Amino acid sequence: MGALASLGAFLVSFLPRAVAQGIPLLYGSTGETITEKAGNLNLGIPGIMYVGGISGVIGAFLYEQRLNAGAPVNAFLIIMIPLVCSLLGSLMMGLIYSFLTISLRANQNVAGLSLTTFGIGFGNFFGGSLIKLTGSEVPSIALTTTSQYFSKKLPFADNLSWFGKIFLSYSFLAYAAIIIAFVTAYVIRRTRIGLNLRAVGENPATADAAGIPVGRYKYVATCLGSMIAGLGGLYYVMDYACGVWSNDAFGDRGWLAIALVIFTVWRPDLSVFASILFGGLYILYLYIPTGTRLALKELYKMLPYVVTLVVLIISSMKKKRENQPPEGLGIPYFREER
Repeated sequence: MGALASLGAFLVSFLPRAVAQGIPLLYGSTGETITEKAGNLNLGIPGIMYVGGISGVIGAFLYEQRLNAGAPVNAFLIIMIPLVCSLLGSLMMGLIYSFLTISLRANQNVAGLSLTTFGIGFGNFFGGSLIKLTGSEVPSIALTTTSQYFSKKLPFADNLSWFGKIFLSYSFLAYAAIIIAFVTAYVIRRTRIGLNLRAVGENPATADAAGIPVGRYKYVATCLGSMIAGLGGLYYVMDYACGVWSNDAFGDRGWLAIALVIFTVWRPDLSVFASILFGGLYILYLYIPTGTRLALKELYKMLPYVVTLVVLIISSMKKKRENQPPEGLGIPYFREER
């Protein structure tokens, strides 16, 4: 009984943190899956998540300045302003990538990596500027009022013991990420829009010949995917980081989100569970006693990447068609060559 009690206590402590760690990855992987299903390989996801985060921070900062001037808190505005700013910033990044790769037919790998570099620089510039405006003695800015509204949990969660802590102790953005992932999976696999989207990603020439507007589908999928990925950045700042913005604090979460797409073989519904697994692996080193052996702790931090490599090897060996990326992924479409 003692062992079971210890295991239960561990799960109640570990799982909520794994979920919180995995939600930004889920947003990023869902957005990238939509983009890749249209044939666009967007390696700019890390930069887009960064811009989504800083755009929400800018909106929240401007609103909290009004609060400091004596304005009353409006629960609707304090959530909607950062949310809309995050979506608009991410949309801007998606439009830039779409224009470069779809309209100008630039190399998708180069465009995506450039977008990541631009997004991180954009975030660091405006983040650093806001930190200077506040006159903070530490290199960060805290938006505690906004974070309190974004991180609100269901009021009855604490009254339901372990069930409430494991399943009901998250903010609305966490549940929104799960809903978006399942809805995306349904649309891609069960609707005409999803069928057309997959056709565009697999063989854009055939889709074009069938009357499907290839360019429009690619634009909409890329921009929508970017907006969803940007919400991952907003969640990280406002909920996971408790409203604290620090430059270069995102780490490699954007790259893990891209890896998650391959790990789940382009299925957003599987990403819900895989993101929790990745989130758990990401923080597992905190729960494994290593004492003073710092080298061992660093090895545990490598677990998410080791798992990704193993999955890549296994999936490449199986050669199942349903586990392969869209055939047109990363290849610019020239209608004149149809």
